Amino acid sequence: MPAFLVLHGPNLNLTGEREQAVYGELSYQTLNEQMFAWAEAQGIELRVVQSNHEGELIDALHEARSWAAGAVINAGALTHYSYALRDAIAAVGIPVVEVHLSHVAAREPFRRISVIADACVGQVSGFGHYSYVLGLLALLQLTKVDH
Repeated sequence: MPAFLVLHGPNLNLTGEREQAVYGELSYQTLNEQMFAWAEAQGIELRVVQSNHEGELIDALHEARSWAAGAVINAGALTHYSYALRDAIAAVGIPVVEVHLSHVAAREPFRRISVIADACVGQVSGFGHYSYVLGLLALLQLTKVDH
C-alpha cells in the first residue's frame, strides 16, 4: 500500500472556525476524515501532521523519507517566508505538492509569493478542501501508483 504524508501548517487546526469566507466552513476534523476516506478507497495509507511550529513540520518531512512515496503540504503562512521549510522539501527526495484552501494568487500581494513553490512538484489552490484530494491525486500519478 503506498503511503503519503499530509502536512498542515500554522492555524490550519482552526479550519472551519476562522475566516470561513476565505477558508470554508468544513472543520479541520472533517477535512481529515474526508481525506482518510478517499485514501482508503484508493488503497493509500495517509499520515497527517498538523503543527503551528516550523521545526515540527521539518522533522515530519525528514521522517517521511523512510516511509512516504510523497507528501502534500499546506504550509499556511510559512509558505511566504520559510526558507528552512523550502530547503527541507528540496532535501527529502520525495515529491511534495503544495496545496492551499484559498486561491492565493487572488489574495493579498504577500500571499502571491511562495518561497516553497520551486522545491515542490506542483501547486493546487483555490478548491477548498478538494485542494488536498487533488494534491493527493497528483501524487498518485507522479509516483505511478496503481489506484
